[in-house]
Amino acid sequence: MNHFHACATCRHFQPSKTEEGMRYDCTRLQYETKPHYQFNCWDPKDKVVKLLKKKLDQLLGPDDE
Repeated sequence: MNHFHACATCRHFQPSKTEEGMRYDCTRLQYETKPHYQFNCWDPKDKVVKLLKKKLDQLLGPDDE
């Protein structure tokens, strides 16, 4: 599985500081989660999409056009 695919890289991931420590919620699922959890509804943040495209370009090599 893609190492980028985790709750922490999803646009629905919402970290918040509480008196007890950090709390991580999914705003889509309305569920407490952890940064390393993975769900099939993953929707990567724009920054992650750019990183994935960059990684793909590196793997495919330069265009010959």
